[in-house]
Amino acid sequence: MKTKERNILVVLGHPNPNSLCGHLAESYVNSAKASGHTVSFLKLSELKFDYNLYSGHKKDTIQTLEPDIIRSQNLIAEADHLVFVFPSWWASMPAILKAWIDRVFLPGVTFKYRKNSPLPEKLLLGKTARIFVTMDAPSWYYKWFNKSPGVQLLKFGTLEFCGVSPVKVTIFGQVRTRKQPDFFKWTKFVESLAIQGK
Repeated sequence: MKTKERNILVVLGHPNPNSLCGHLAESYVNSAKASGHTVSFLKLSELKFDYNLYSGHKKDTIQTLEPDIIRSQNLIAEADHLVFVFPSWWASMPAILKAWIDRVFLPGVTFKYRKNSPLPEKLLLGKTARIFVTMDAPSWYYKWFNKSPGVQLLKFGTLEFCGVSPVKVTIFGQVRTRKQPDFFKWTKFVESLAIQGK
């Protein structure tokens, strides 16, 4: 049975594209394209934007949006499925990914404040997501002792807050001690998800 073609945005949140994360992201992109999906690929290390959201979400101080930020917002709006690939650093995510989230996921773009309600209007309803995280720690330690802070931030605090659901998570742990057959298996697994647009 043929997989339904999707519009997919892949975001590489590792500042070094020649990393394991870079390899996994490229593998996903290539397999998804070969399967007929429409794929956009953002390597955050290649984007030019100010990492600081200077005034938060205050309406009276509008921060200029750089072309790469506007392009990122447009790609999110067009996508059916969002894929994030990043390493767990200090149990969270690299600064470049957090900065990109701060600048891109803005009110009126990915969510909207509602009067007299702490809950937002979710502007990304209908979209799904996959998060791939690499780490040196065992995945069980990250989940049960660290409480998955990087995943919590992206999955619950950002994507689901804006209406993206479901958000699936895949963790590749103990990277330092892995052998080549493990990396081969991980690549094949990522490619299998890409073929399905998941």
